[in-house]
Amino acid sequence: MTSEDEPDVTFTSTVHADEITFSEVPDTSVDFPGDADERSTSGSDRTNLPNPVRPHVTYHDIQVDHRIEAYLDQADRTDP
Repeated sequence: MTSEDEPDVTFTSTVHADEITFSEVPDTSVDFPGDADERSTSGSDRTNLPNPVRPHVTYHDIQVDHRIEAYLDQADRTDP
């Protein structure tokens, strides 16, 4: 993989919970406004947590690993 293939910005997070209950199904999204190009993406891997979750169901021993990768639009770049 060349440096051009690597995202300009990468954000990763991991969340653990012994138990969690949602009062309603959350509406979640990631947007890439501004100078991000079409390769920008996000996604998650879930353990013991379905997608979508159900309201008023208690889930136990959950983990969510989330990753966001943003690529800046090449047309907006300037050489240093």
